[in-house]
Parts: sequence; C-alpha cells; structure tokens
Amino acid sequence: MPEKVVLAVDPGTAKCGIALVRRGPDQRIELLWRKIARTEELAAAVAEAFSVRRPDLAIVGSGTHSKPVVHVLRELAPSLGILIVDEKNTTMQARERYWEHNPRRGWRRLLPSTMLVPPEPFDDFVALILAERVLLA
Repeated sequence: MPEKVVLAVDPGTAKCGIALVRRGPDQRIELLWRKIARTEELAAAVAEAFSVRRPDLAIVGSGTHSKPVVHVLRELAPSLGILIVDEKNTTMQARERYWEHNPRRGWRRLLPSTMLVPPEPFDDFVALILAERVLLA
C-alpha cells in the first residue's frame, strides 16, 4: 500500500486540534506535526502544516464547528479531498494518548490515565485519533 499523508482537524468553537499524520508503505503511523490553534487562526496553522508536508487528504471531526473548518480548508486547498469523521469516544482515547506522550509523574502514576484530565488542552491528540481511524480502517 502506498504512503499516505493526512491532515486531521478536531474542530471547536474556540480552538482546533490539528495533526499531520503519515502512513508508510509498512502501515506504520507516524505523527509528523501537531498543534492546537485558536479557531480564528486555523488558516495560518493549516498553512504551517502544509509547509511541513502537503497532505493527500483532510479529515475533519463531525462535531462542533466542522462546517466553518471545511470552508477554510476548501479555500486553502480547493483540490484537497475532505472526509468528515465521527468523533465518538475520541476525547477519552486522546486523554490516554496525551499521557503516552507526556508520562505521568508523582502521584499521577498511581491513577489510571482515564481518570486524569491533562493539565493542558489535548485537541491535537483528538486530531491524531481521527487520522488513525481513517488510515487504519
């Protein structure tokens, strides 16, 4: 299977999580770039992602504020395919992924990761989960 690069966006009213993800020929998933941007700065953040690598496909979560995000993506890259993906259960999965990338320390190690809320926004990990859902399907 050929290499595929996707730009995934977890849309929100105030902020959006963005992840640029690559699936190699060996089916391994690689996170190339991630960011949390204020919604009004989405266009600049997507342009920054495009400077890292041009995606083959855009994935947008179906939740809050997805239509304006699709509009921004269509303006920036009219020929880019856009897929709307269900966001069900992504928040819990993203919490766990956050703790994988940011190991728990002190008393936090004693609790299951699903019981802990990360101390900072983790919308970029939601975008990563959305990308994985498509690339591994």
